[in-house]
Amino acid sequence: MSVVLGILAVLLVAVGLVAAFLRVDASQLAASLRLAGPAVLAIAGALLTVTGRAAIGGMLLSGAFAWYGLGRAKGRVAKPRGQRSTVRTAALEMELDHDTGALEGMVLAGRHEQKMLSGMTLKQLKELYDDLAGDGESRQLLETYLDGRFPAWRDNAKPDGDDRHGVAPGSGPMTKEEAYKVLGLEAGATSADIRKAHRRLMQRLHPDLGGTSFLAARINEAKDVLLSNHG
Repeated sequence: MSVVLGILAVLLVAVGLVAAFLRVDASQLAASLRLAGPAVLAIAGALLTVTGRAAIGGMLLSGAFAWYGLGRAKGRVAKPRGQRSTVRTAALEMELDHDTGALEGMVLAGRHEQKMLSGMTLKQLKELYDDLAGDGESRQLLETYLDGRFPAWRDNAKPDGDDRHGVAPGSGPMTKEEAYKVLGLEAGATSADIRKAHRRLMQRLHPDLGGTSFLAARINEAKDVLLSNHG
């Protein structure tokens, strides 16, 4: 048994020294140990099996496989949920998935109240669009959704002055809570986190890349609101 402990000690020390030398961060080290730990145990088990200690070696090999399986399971459970941004107007609440760029929304007022946009037909969405004629913010938010889901929806739309890229006046100063939701961040995020989220969203939604001025303006406003509190 002392031989087993000696082998394990030497190999674990070697792994620790390599990790320290590379100066990996905590998450990288944890991921490395999920692989290195079972590997060390499996090597020790194989050595003992070859040298005639099959009983102990078999136990170590079984333990290595179990450790590896547990590590994979924990890794899957710990996978973080993708970040999401929320933009709210008087009549709509829209959510953007940062990873996929997918938009989903809910109607907050009117004859389609409480309906999810994904469950509405093009006819219903056009009805909603007409209903929002007096709400520039909500209308531009809906345009963004329609452009993504029904790229040709404008072909039969009534001409209304081509306000696709206009920026509707805001309903009031954006609060910090709203700004965090727009950027998909938790309260207390650092300046670096704010700039990173802003950059990522602008890469997806900037008007020059097929987005809208309305959403770009909201994203910029959210960044300004939060950075102003970081001095």
